[in-house]
Amino acid sequence: MARHCEICGKIGVVGSTISHAHNVTKRKFEPNLQRVRAKVEGGNKRIWACTRCIRSGKIQKA
Repeated sequence: MARHCEICGKIGVVGSTISHAHNVTKRKFEPNLQRVRAKVEGGNKRIWACTRCIRSGKIQKA
């Protein structure tokens, strides 16, 4: 399973690292995911949530 935010669905994207000599290599930009305990469907569950969702209050912590 790829790591993604279980609230908004944010996933990593692919880009390039470019050195001063303009050597180009592939890299991945990962979202800042945190493992949090949240109230889901009436119970408490551990989920992966991005910090944007945690900060904006889209999840209710257990």
